[in-house]
Amino acid sequence: MFHLELRQFPHVARVFNLTRDQLDEQFARPWVSGSAIEHEDRRWSPDRARLTIYEGPELRPDEIGLGRGWATVGKTSREVTETVLAQAERGPQSRPAVAAFKAQIIEAASTPLSFGEVMALAVAEYPLWRASERLALAEQAVWELLHQGGLGITGPQGLVEPAQWQPIVISWSTWTDERPDAFVLKAH
Repeated sequence: MFHLELRQFPHVARVFNLTRDQLDEQFARPWVSGSAIEHEDRRWSPDRARLTIYEGPELRPDEIGLGRGWATVGKTSREVTETVLAQAERGPQSRPAVAAFKAQIIEAASTPLSFGEVMALAVAEYPLWRASERLALAEQAVWELLHQGGLGITGPQGLVEPAQWQPIVISWSTWTDERPDAFVLKAH
């Protein structure tokens, strides 16, 4: 879960137990775009306010009550402001784009799908993006699906073990090689 603090002297607002989607939609994406955030009948402007984001366990109501919430966050969570804002800023690698593309890959991977075919999906879905943006989106989506158990990689010797995924996924030739014995992705 995510917890955040908005601070604009003399005002402070704290929000607890946000999902990543809630955090991105309500706070991170508007913040990096320079838009003011509307929260608790106040406008929090990125040029005048400070935003701090922590990631940690979900807080129970008794851990938040009586002003204890932010102290609990400080003890149980780690600050991730720069990471979250950098991810929100990355456009093609923003959480909504990755999530939507992952769903497309899973649907297409009901039959074996080459890495080149994943790139073709990215090109069809995002024709105006730069090639590097489409590759970044495809790589991130495949990587997440592999680690979440949604996909597996099969090569000439059969199923590829997780310890061997990284060199395959980060190799340029994996994404461009269309040989019959190249690596393919299959939904689990």
